[in-house]
Amino acid sequence: MRYACLIYYDPKKLFNQSPESNAALEQCEHHDEKLQASGNFVLGEALELPESAVTVQVREGKVSMVDGPFMETREMLGGIIVIEAPDLNEAARLAAGHPLAAIGSVEVRPVVDFSQPRPQL
Repeated sequence: MRYACLIYYDPKKLFNQSPESNAALEQCEHHDEKLQASGNFVLGEALELPESAVTVQVREGKVSMVDGPFMETREMLGGIIVIEAPDLNEAARLAAGHPLAAIGSVEVRPVVDFSQPRPQL
């Protein structure tokens, strides 16, 4: 099963040039290679800072676009990795190995399998 690992961090902590943040950034450069070697890597992309983002909404047929992220928050979505793992526990274990898990947080969410029935809410 595939899991999306949504990586959040506070840019003021990650880019403050501290030994801890510099070490985490250096480890990030090679983390995908570790997941590839173990056969768990599907894809991964780092995201630019929110200032280069736009948020798009469509309400009643009208499109609106605003600069930046929609929500005000200290931490931002900084990247995603999609991995293969047999279950959520293994996906969480792999996500905990990401270097930014020590500075920010990694949300692990199963990717929708459209071959399965929709959830009943």
